[in-house]
Amino acid sequence: MLSFVDLAARPEFTVSAVDCRDDHRGWTAEAPRADVRLVFVRRGGFRREVRGVQADLDRTVGYVGLPGEEERFAHPAGGDVCTSVVLKPGLWRALAGDAPRLRGSSVYVDARLDLAHRRLLAAARYEGAEELVGLVASVVRQVVATTTPGSARDGDLVARARNVIVDNHPGASGLLPLSGLLGVSPYRLSRAFTRELGVSLTRYRNGVRVGRALDRLEKGEPSLAALAADLGFADQAHLCRTVRDHLGRTPTALRRLLGANRPSSATKECAAPTPTNAVE
Repeated sequence: MLSFVDLAARPEFTVSAVDCRDDHRGWTAEAPRADVRLVFVRRGGFRREVRGVQADLDRTVGYVGLPGEEERFAHPAGGDVCTSVVLKPGLWRALAGDAPRLRGSSVYVDARLDLAHRRLLAAARYEGAEELVGLVASVVRQVVATTTPGSARDGDLVARARNVIVDNHPGASGLLPLSGLLGVSPYRLSRAFTRELGVSLTRYRNGVRVGRALDRLEKGEPSLAALAADLGFADQAHLCRTVRDHLGRTPTALRRLLGANRPSSATKECAAPTPTNAVE
């Protein structure tokens, strides 16, 4: 029996926790699918067969599933818990090339890929696109023999991206829509930002949003929930985490610091910081 819990659902990708409670040594065939899947085992293990090749999968080996493949699975050791990252074909082509040729479908999960997987899970609720692109790019470098060529014009690309972000264009809502607007792969745009500015695109974009939040707080913005919604944060908690990460203070404390002490019943104080990894 399989159960799925969506951790993040975006137009271009879905991240799900999959709990499998099957316990059988025989093979079970699955209907071919139309999407691209990256599967990472978090607990337990199972076997997979595709194109006549069998692989034992556990926390050290995951796999890439491509559209139209005929797959069979067996669970001789009992159940398992996995992360399934489902990519729309367009996003996969943007990262792996229009006609990627795979060296194989098994993915060795070394320490760096394990960390990239954990970062995606930590960020999935709020942002997640940049973490996802980094994870997929690591897989592409390992299993794809042909990848999309890069370009030397990263400075111009980053300048165009910054203009879109600063102008608050609807296409600047995240890495994936922004890369689509600019006509480049998400991986190239993400790498270009880091090389040119020394910060990730997500952190740069959040810094711009924090600046807009300061403008509103300085004027006495009464509702943090409305502020979060207007600036494109997932919720008020996401706004508070991001502002605290960038400035070390909550939005309410910043409003007091800026001299805008206008009490309002519509404002709810951010929760006290808890020991957690900051999400960009």
